[in-house]
Amino acid sequence: MTQTSTIRIRNVTRGTLLADRAAVAGSSAARRTGLLKHAELLPGEGLWIVPCECIHTFGMKFSIDAVFLTKKKKVLKISSEMPKRRIALAIRAHSVLELPAGTVANTRTCRGDQLILEECS
Repeated sequence: MTQTSTIRIRNVTRGTLLADRAAVAGSSAARRTGLLKHAELLPGEGLWIVPCECIHTFGMKFSIDAVFLTKKKKVLKISSEMPKRRIALAIRAHSVLELPAGTVANTRTCRGDQLILEECS
């Protein structure tokens, strides 16, 4: 996947769609900026930060769900409804999905679920 690609994220364990238009933050600059310049994150949107094992919501204008993934895209840890000015980390994580708050609950995503990330055409 390229650093500017858009991806679709599916939870194959639950048969649900987490995002159909998530951006990829694969460069150092994109990882540093993350969602800080966004005013909101709409349903279906998201950001996959790779590599990453720690995120923060300092300076953000909205809450998010953070899903920490292993290299094989298994859910390692979930931080739901993360408010502003918080830090979340998972030492063994390979990457993190940042999704609109409530996405994890709406899709019933749980620790151990298998996700698939597909590049959109």
